[in-house]
Amino acid sequence: MPKSSSSSLLFLPLALLLLAGADLLTGDSGFCFPDPVLFWKLRVPRMLTAAAAGASLAVAGLQMQSLFRNPLADPHIMGVSAGAGTGAAVATLLLGSGSILTGLFSGLTLVASAFLGAALASLLILLAATRIQRATTLLIFGVMLGFVFSAVTSILAYSADKESLKAFYSWSAGSFVGNRPEDVVLMVLFLLTGTGLAYFNHRGLDIALFGDEYAALSGARVDRIRSKALISSCLLTGAVTAFCGPLGFVGIVSPHIARTLLRSSVHRKVIPATLLVGAGLSVAADLLSQAFPIPLPVGSTLALIGIPIILWILVRHP
Repeated sequence: MPKSSSSSLLFLPLALLLLAGADLLTGDSGFCFPDPVLFWKLRVPRMLTAAAAGASLAVAGLQMQSLFRNPLADPHIMGVSAGAGTGAAVATLLLGSGSILTGLFSGLTLVASAFLGAALASLLILLAATRIQRATTLLIFGVMLGFVFSAVTSILAYSADKESLKAFYSWSAGSFVGNRPEDVVLMVLFLLTGTGLAYFNHRGLDIALFGDEYAALSGARVDRIRSKALISSCLLTGAVTAFCGPLGFVGIVSPHIARTLLRSSVHRKVIPATLLVGAGLSVAADLLSQAFPIPLPVGSTLALIGIPIILWILVRHP
């Protein structure tokens, strides 16, 4: 492994630990070490939620960029997050907070609903990819699909009761706050499962970078590569969207930063690096959010961090 790659792999965990430590010291009582109860019940779950969410979206974005060979593809841009949001909205707005959605089953129901929404969006994109050859056109299709799902979500919100609507709008702004330890455990389990699928599919993702024709000539099963990548992305995106709301930008920028640092596109190396970069970006966004007197929605702080990097990507890939 080149020296630059080795130093990057050492730098990324260190940077994540430093950001996590700073995030734990920042909160509603300012930049300080709070009492132990507040620390373990609020700040630790918040930081772990941020890290797990960023890592999940980063790995999902890496797979979608490789699968569709588009540097701007990610679950948010391609409409997968919007599909997951619609699924979560069905569980939140139609079933309501006073129904069977309590305790651990509440989290499982949200994740299942968000996963089904993400799976539907991914299936539609996959069907479109069989007919649309140009990556730019496919990207536009994903954006339009996201608008459709967002419109459905708005209709559901319009017909919801006030209590459910208040909870839904709080969720839709994006937040790492309020998740219980069992919710964090669920997110980590989905992260491990989705990342495991991606890692076992790393050779297929390498082949996908060269296009379907090359994959077919090499004897690879393109349908299996796509299915594994989309299932992994649905698991990762569905869990994050259910517990944190629809979050963007992490899935786009993290793979680019990881590839730049490693100077490689080999997924066996890029997947763990992308995971660490995504976790670091989300923890940094949470740190920035908590630095204000009134905490900002993390969707906004992620945009402040991610948009300049996306503009750099557009300049780099004209």
